[in-house]
Amino acid sequence: MSDEEIDFSDCPEVTSEMFAKAVVRRRTKPVPTRAKITLQIDKDILMWLKTQTPHYQKQINALLRAYMESQQQLV
Repeated sequence: MSDEEIDFSDCPEVTSEMFAKAVVRRRTKPVPTRAKITLQIDKDILMWLKTQTPHYQKQINALLRAYMESQQQLV
């Protein structure tokens, strides 16, 4: 298939507003693979995290990563 044969009719046009909202990421660390686990935490902590963001599981991961990295700097 050549480039001319590709049908782009269902693709939205990229607007200047889309570019204005874009985030440039350079030299980001690769995301490590994730493992599914069962984690028991206090209910009030979970409820608070859920009020902070709909992505509370990612937030938990970010908090644990920040703690891990802070502890690694101490060694």
